[in-house]
Amino acid sequence: MNTSTNFTTNPCTPELGSSNRYLASAVVYGLVLAVGLPLNTLSLWILLRSHGFRSPCAVLMVNLAVSDMLLALSLPLRVYYYATLHWPFGPATCTAAIMLFRVNIRTSSIFITLISVDRLIALVFPLRSRSLRTSACALKCCAVVWIIVTSLCIPEIRKMYSSLKNCSNIPCFEFRVPSSNSYIVSVSQAVFLLMLLLVNIVSTVVVIIVLRKRPSTGAAKVNNKMNVILIFVVNMLVFMTFFLPFTLQLLMYNDNQGRIRALICLASVNCCLDPLIYYFSLDSFWQDNGKRQTDVGTYSLSRSMERS
Repeated sequence: MNTSTNFTTNPCTPELGSSNRYLASAVVYGLVLAVGLPLNTLSLWILLRSHGFRSPCAVLMVNLAVSDMLLALSLPLRVYYYATLHWPFGPATCTAAIMLFRVNIRTSSIFITLISVDRLIALVFPLRSRSLRTSACALKCCAVVWIIVTSLCIPEIRKMYSSLKNCSNIPCFEFRVPSSNSYIVSVSQAVFLLMLLLVNIVSTVVVIIVLRKRPSTGAAKVNNKMNVILIFVVNMLVFMTFFLPFTLQLLMYNDNQGRIRALICLASVNCCLDPLIYYFSLDSFWQDNGKRQTDVGTYSLSRSMERS
């Protein structure tokens, strides 16, 4: 496979693919941009205007929306490249566009998992978790996530930029930086994503079991059980549909770049479905904050229990 070998050793020489794949990539990214950018812009506006940072759930969702916005803002560059197969914007812009996607995959998976864990704690321990489930604590957790993810990306940014700046014709989005520890990085990222998926699966199963045991009437009942379950189901489906195939490909670690690029396209679609998480997770998503309880994230889960 001479093409793959050259692709790995020389980042300035992209692996040749069919014109149909490039056209399909441009179309998919264009559709994701057309749907994801307006949806996430609207969601972020509603979250900040109606919910603010008054609950830990809202804090996590604001950060998830910001992560998706960053991905959506980088998509016009991907659409342009795959439509023209030409990159006139320099190595710094290419590096930034690629890293915005990687940051989105990492931060989105973490924030989605944190939302599931927050919902689980709110359901199982609605009163005892109040001291832990605060907006301040959620803000600190989000800050730690952004700092860690950004710090881990710095070596990738430096290596990617140093490889691209020597290219006369930059094959942006169609190259892989040669590295001796690429396998370790890929496997580590895959294992981490699989661990987050496991947390989402366990959370979903536990919630279903707990809700089945909760009475339908009385002080301990949980209203809108279907909505509560949908929170976890949507989170788990986002992981299994958009992140799991990409994760399994990382574990295989082969030179089938066409498949990798297709899975990257698929993973980018996650930003279009994340607004469903906001809708099902926050009570009265469209209502003004003054018309709702302070903790909008736990009201439907624990309001009956708080009366007892």
